[in-house]
Formats: sequence, C-alpha cells, structure tokens
Amino acid sequence: MAETLRQVLNRGTAAGTGEANTAEAGPPLLLLGAPGSGKTTLLFAAALEAAGEGRGPVLFITRRPLQSLPRGIARTLDPLRLQKIRFQYPPSTRELLRVLCSAHEVMGPVPSLLLLDCLEEYLAEDPGCQEATYLAALLLDTAAHFSHRAGPSRPCGLMVALQTQEQADSGEALQRALVQRYFPAQCWLQADAAGPGEHGFQVCLEPGGPGPREEWRVTFQPDGEMTITPWLTHTKEPSQDKSSSSRGQL
Repeated sequence: MAETLRQVLNRGTAAGTGEANTAEAGPPLLLLGAPGSGKTTLLFAAALEAAGEGRGPVLFITRRPLQSLPRGIARTLDPLRLQKIRFQYPPSTRELLRVLCSAHEVMGPVPSLLLLDCLEEYLAEDPGCQEATYLAALLLDTAAHFSHRAGPSRPCGLMVALQTQEQADSGEALQRALVQRYFPAQCWLQADAAGPGEHGFQVCLEPGGPGPREEWRVTFQPDGEMTITPWLTHTKEPSQDKSSSSRGQL
C-alpha cells in the first residue's frame, strides 16, 4: 500500500511523471495524524489512484458520508474512477464488524483496495485493548479473504486512517500501539510551519519493507487547495511517539 500512497504524493509534485504504474498491494498501511491533518484527503486520493489502475473496485468504509470532495482532487476528478469506489457507512462498531464479517457473502467483483477512515471513532466505543486487536485482525483477515478470491495476481490492499492526539491518555496510547503492530507500513503526518492562512504538515512514509523512507511537505491554502512538494531536508527525525501533527482540512 505504500506504493499507492507514494504515487499519490509524487503525482502532486513537479517531479511526478503523471504516468500511473500498477501498484502492488504491499503490506497493510496505517495513516496517522492529528485531527484535520489531511488523512481523509490522502485516503480518498489513494482510493482514486487505485481505481485507475485497471484492477477491481475500491471499498471505502467510513462512519459518515464525506460532506465535500477535497478541492485539489475535485478539480481533476475522473468520474469513471469515482464510479469504481463503493462507499459503506457503518454507524457503530457493531455494524462495522457486521460489514467485515459478512464480506465473504458479498457477490460481485472483488475489491482491489479496502480503506477505513476514522478508526479512532469506532475504537472509542470500547476503549479496551481486546476490541482494538480484534478489529485490526479482522481488517487484515477481510483483505486476505478478498486477495484469496481474486487470486495471487490481484491481491487486495489495506489502508486505515487513525487519529492521534498530542495528549493521549494511557488507554488511547496502548490502543494505538496494539493497532500499529498489525500494520508494517506507516505514514505519519506531522505539523510543519506554513504561511499566513495556510496549514502545512510533513508526510513521512515508512514502507515497512524494501525501499527507503520518503518525505513530502503538504500545504493547504486558505481556499482548500492542496499542494505537495518533496521534503528535501532530512535533518529532523520523527519523534518517538510521532503524535505531533498539524491542523488542516479534511
């Protein structure tokens, strides 16, 4: 999944080639950042990227419908890609578990990518550690089931967005640590200085396998426009808990 997100970020830079290469599913990826740091924007952009790779449809799970499309994405949106994204809105943890547990009963094309936004909202219903580990394991099992149905040449990727808090209590920190154990690839969104009216953050992608860590700078303009530039200065290592992130949009 790191490759799909890498394509999204490189496509938004001047160095991007504009050519889409079919991305391998790769290890499941966890997208982490503070409230409003752009997690939903990147998750939706990854859904559109995967929908244009000539594989199966994309399954996007979130607790509530998106109120609007990200401005930078909406301007260049290909309606055909949007049609390949299937949205589901389980309103509770119980309903989310029902959706995942009944995945084997769903007929039709097998998803090539499974995305879950706002995992923290489901975990908040049951702050215990057992719920966090069970839900993470079930997400991986569902993606594995889709991969098995599609065959070895069309594995199903998994990407999950989880909100982090600067002042997380011990229960939230433990839940996050448990979830992270299931996701070898991780992408952190960390706060960064921006101009007046802008919201900027550093994106640090750790692929969880072969390949180096990569970084970008993403900036939201006052009108919601998103710009991406390569992060050329690698003097600062991400903090140990990596819980610092920015304000942003979506």
